[in-house]
Amino acid sequence: MFDIKTRLEDHLGRTGTIHTPHGDIQTPAFIPVATKATVKAVLPETMREIGAQALLSNAYHLYLQPGSDIVDEAGGVAAFENWHGPTFTDSGGFQVLSLGSGFKKVLSEEFNGKAHVDGQVAGKKERLANVDDDGVWFRSHLNGSKHRFTPEVSMRIQHELGADIIFAFDELTTLLNSRGYQEEALERTRLWAQRCLRAHKQLTEEREGKPYQQLFGVIQGAQYEDLRRKAARDLGNMEIDGQRFDGFGVGGALEKENLGTIVGWVNEELPEDRARHLLGISEPDDLFVGVENGIDTFDCVNPSRVARNAAIYSPDGRFNVNRARHRRDFTPLVDGCECYTCTHYTKAYLHHLFKAKEMVVNTLTTIHNEYFTIKLVDDIRHHMESGTYWEFKEETLGRFYGKRDI
Repeated sequence: MFDIKTRLEDHLGRTGTIHTPHGDIQTPAFIPVATKATVKAVLPETMREIGAQALLSNAYHLYLQPGSDIVDEAGGVAAFENWHGPTFTDSGGFQVLSLGSGFKKVLSEEFNGKAHVDGQVAGKKERLANVDDDGVWFRSHLNGSKHRFTPEVSMRIQHELGADIIFAFDELTTLLNSRGYQEEALERTRLWAQRCLRAHKQLTEEREGKPYQQLFGVIQGAQYEDLRRKAARDLGNMEIDGQRFDGFGVGGALEKENLGTIVGWVNEELPEDRARHLLGISEPDDLFVGVENGIDTFDCVNPSRVARNAAIYSPDGRFNVNRARHRRDFTPLVDGCECYTCTHYTKAYLHHLFKAKEMVVNTLTTIHNEYFTIKLVDDIRHHMESGTYWEFKEETLGRFYGKRDI
């Protein structure tokens, strides 16, 4: 299901191909996030036009709305959203625990310097999720209704969603959880991984005639080398009733400065013949670090999220198009960019749309940011294959982080 094509000399990096029933994914690749079976503000057809090879949706959100049974009846998430290409779904574990702790999209209080205790929730929030050894009770962030996720429930939901690549249910921790709790959570995630493999095999057999879905295990362990390596060995060697993981996701809270080190620990232990996905990463320097340390695919909501706040990616860094200096700037967002937005619209027009609060601006800026990120990873892959990776990295990051005033 995964073939290695070329290797980055003296590093863990490689190029390859992930084979799925809905098409091949050339790696390294950036996988845009279509949380609720849509990349916010952008048509699936447009995502294909800008070069997306696959889309990743969220099991938690689709379970709550419209319901995984409805997506199943529609023929799976790809058919439901008219994508008809490879798809990923995550297990819902991150959303259950982050939203359940009141932290919304990210664990935003992780680095605020405040004292932290295991089980902490965000300020003035009620805990909406509670973990036990069997699974998680949580309340919907939509209406407060109570739900139960277990490894078996997550597997059933993801089988109904029908994505080509699905993820095992794991427990999310933060960097501020105690060492003791990290160990406890890691063991719980290991046992949940076994249950996911067993349920995945059973569901695959029950749903005969459906395309095979690849199941990725998720490697946790926070910032601890021994825990990360143990998790990678445990899941890399795990086999239940003849079923093993088809690939792996590297998850959990990561300090940016330690990203490469932690990913390197994990990928030194994982089997080489299976794909590795880095969850929630998309900044240019992080993409290069991930690739060098053996990551094959990435996903992140950031390109689309910041686009809706007027933040634009360019080769010379990120800038805000709603600043006053762009009011009469009749040039594209990025000179030479071939995305639809840059070939049809100007900074002045987009500046106007933001000031006028016109919805279409979210579409136009998201198209550009997703195109930028997808193309960057595609270019990384091409330069790895042509032997010019290091020169490309130096030029790209030197220019992006050069603090040029735009």
